[in-house]
Amino acid sequence: MRRFFTPGWLGLHALAITLFVTFLWFGWWQLSRAQEGNDRSWAYVFEWPVFAIFVVVMWIKMIRDELNDDGESHEPPPLRPEGPSAKEEIIRAQEEEDEELAAYNRYLARLNAQQGRRS
Repeated sequence: MRRFFTPGWLGLHALAITLFVTFLWFGWWQLSRAQEGNDRSWAYVFEWPVFAIFVVVMWIKMIRDELNDDGESHEPPPLRPEGPSAKEEIIRAQEEEDEELAAYNRYLARLNAQQGRRS
């Protein structure tokens, strides 16, 4: 429970409470305008409380997510898997069939290595 009293979480709590109260106040304000004859305000009478409920739902979801966090890092998998890619496998198979292609690929690899040393 101590983690919910860090500065970041205290800011989120304050933001959620402020938004919730503000949205309910906007709904009350629109209700008074609607009762005075502004027909367009009737839609807002229902819209603002829905926004307030949404704030509460998202606040609860964030707290649940924090409580369910098992402490593992959620890093994405590496971009390149271990071992040769499918493209490399195809090139290797083609090189086995065509000696000229293999020689050309070796030439390109040498040029690439030379370019890497110059940089």
